[in-house]
Amino acid sequence: MHTTAPPFERTRPWFMLALGLFAQVAGTVAVTTPAFLLPLLTTERGLSLGQAGLLVAAPSLGMVLTLIAWGALADAIGEHWVITAGLTVTALAGLGAFLSTDLVTLALFFALGGMGAASANAAGGRLVVGWFPARRRGLAMGIRQMAQPLGVAVAALVIPSLAAAGGLGEALVFPLAITALAAALSALFIVDPHRPPLAEGSATGRPANPYRTSAVLWRIHLVSVLLVFPQFVVSTFALVWLITAEGWSPLAAGTIVGISQLVGAVGRIGVGILSDRMGSRMGPLRIVAVAASLSMLVLAGTDVLGWPVLAALAVVAASTITVADNGLAFTAVAELAGGRWSGRALGAQNTAQFLAAAATAPIAGGLIALVGFGGAFGVTAILPLVALPFVPMRDKISGKSL
Repeated sequence: MHTTAPPFERTRPWFMLALGLFAQVAGTVAVTTPAFLLPLLTTERGLSLGQAGLLVAAPSLGMVLTLIAWGALADAIGEHWVITAGLTVTALAGLGAFLSTDLVTLALFFALGGMGAASANAAGGRLVVGWFPARRRGLAMGIRQMAQPLGVAVAALVIPSLAAAGGLGEALVFPLAITALAAALSALFIVDPHRPPLAEGSATGRPANPYRTSAVLWRIHLVSVLLVFPQFVVSTFALVWLITAEGWSPLAAGTIVGISQLVGAVGRIGVGILSDRMGSRMGPLRIVAVAASLSMLVLAGTDVLGWPVLAALAVVAASTITVADNGLAFTAVAELAGGRWSGRALGAQNTAQFLAAAATAPIAGGLIALVGFGGAFGVTAILPLVALPFVPMRDKISGKSL
């Protein structure tokens, strides 16, 4: 006889997704807060842009150092306490930053906050994949991948106004409060999904290392690194290109970039739904790679034409397309790694992308200095095509809990 699951059981995955999304939004707010303190740091505190830049980079450095470690811990003990502990560390670091009296201590607490926030990145993906069946994972992970642009948007709206009204101390209260709230909600309500048993016949009593049994995960990491470059070229240089080369005012250019971020966030969901319906992550990933190359060529052509309206439309399109691979790759990595290795694999995925993103600005900046914006966009269009043959021909989508 067919039985219907209780309403709470049907909605629980979505509740877990909401908790994981909020956890990562809170962590993103904490990590990006220093970037929105730049005007205050350079005027009120008298720091040079180089010194302030070190403070801005501190949380990202902390994240890179701990992403894989948090993922390994999530593989060992589950997502509940990893996310709770990590955000508690971030909240305590926020308190330390609020109480800091010198810039060195402030930088250390910013770095510590980033180390804690990495827990939501590594374990949050596991939480989504574990609670959702394969036919809905693309959609769920697309929603989860909205956390980063949403967190940046929240920080952009809140932090500068708080800093202008009450100075550094008041601005630091908000990331402290939101991460403390996220830690409390995680502790109270996150439930770890079912963990699959070890494969039969395991001689060591440990899950098999997917990096040793296949090159597929390595290939997805490489593809993601190559696709990160155009994503961050657009997000880093679109604003200055629109202002200096296409004649847009700073306010109008900022509005265009902001709209493009929101459209890109929605686009991640659309691509996730497409992957669910196709029953494949790699098929849509190949489509995105080709589209990313074309979008960068359009940007290059637009730079030559010098049509401001077309430039704005090209930025929105390129911003949407170049971020669309993130959810696909994360979902595929988690599915292929399996429930006993997905935390470490997602940590490795995040680490590779963060390192590639950090390298993008200086490399692309030097390229722009040599060949101009159009030339740099054109060169960047080559990278998605380089990535294309490395996209695995097959991927693993099954109905089993991972």
